Amino acid sequence: MLYHRVLITGANGLLGQALVARMSPLPDYDVLATARDERLRLPGASCGYAPLDITDPDAVEAIFENFAPSVVVNCAAMTQVDDCEHDRERCRRVNAEAVETLADACRHTGARLVQLSTDFVFDGSEGPYDEDDRPAPVNYYGEAKLAGENAARRAGIDKWAVARTVLVYGTAEGEARSNILLWLLDELQAGQRVQIVTDQIRTPTYVVDLAAGIEKMVRHEAKGVYHLAGRELLSVYEFAQTVAEVYGLDETLIEPTDRTEFTQTAERPLVTGLVTLKAETEVSYRPRDLGDALRHLAPRLPIADV
Repeated sequence: MLYHRVLITGANGLLGQALVARMSPLPDYDVLATARDERLRLPGASCGYAPLDITDPDAVEAIFENFAPSVVVNCAAMTQVDDCEHDRERCRRVNAEAVETLADACRHTGARLVQLSTDFVFDGSEGPYDEDDRPAPVNYYGEAKLAGENAARRAGIDKWAVARTVLVYGTAEGEARSNILLWLLDELQAGQRVQIVTDQIRTPTYVVDLAAGIEKMVRHEAKGVYHLAGRELLSVYEFAQTVAEVYGLDETLIEPTDRTEFTQTAERPLVTGLVTLKAETEVSYRPRDLGDALRHLAPRLPIADV
């Protein structure tokens, strides 16, 4: 395998931190982590760091000139689905136009681009989906992420890859945003009742496994679209029940409901989930079962021993 100079954007987010933790200790990579903040939130990371706003073409050009990456992994995104519906201009700027900027820089320098995407590019009518299924987003977040996928192709033939994922959970240092697992733990440990939908079906993804899959895509110089997700197709309610069971929390606090009980700006696809056979076959992606993933994560969580 060739030695890679890897530029990671969005390095202070949930996935970005996991990817830095995965790749920076490995001798095959020289990693430069970037995010909008002045410093990297992940303590002890053995990599460089530089502030970067990917929506600023001049800043992107300067990073490419100074670091000369051979691979760019774009973890930066606007992912709050309802916020994307309210602020479409910002959503498109971050999730689509900035990808064009990165892809153009990759094309001019010969670097490869790995673009992160989402199950929300699908309409949820016929999930779970494989890489050959036709995207048909039902909200603006999905539209913008699909535009970002198409923009990634500007990096050039054999120079782009897309990694789609689903309902990512895990922990990160100083993360401004929570995720479904952390929110659920906070509520259940406080004795609060929670209403969780039974009619939205996903393949929940452990962020550590996702980061490992992306690293393997880089290592294998994967090209085209890959699905990196958990293997188990579960309703969000079933996911919550499993979390409570594994961590010894009160399952009776979890009340089943459906989407009609919630008022949300953006429509959500019902049954998505991603089929990971291609990634498992071509890049040796190996996601944990949900129970194993939750037990692996337990030492990083403020809960009793599991």
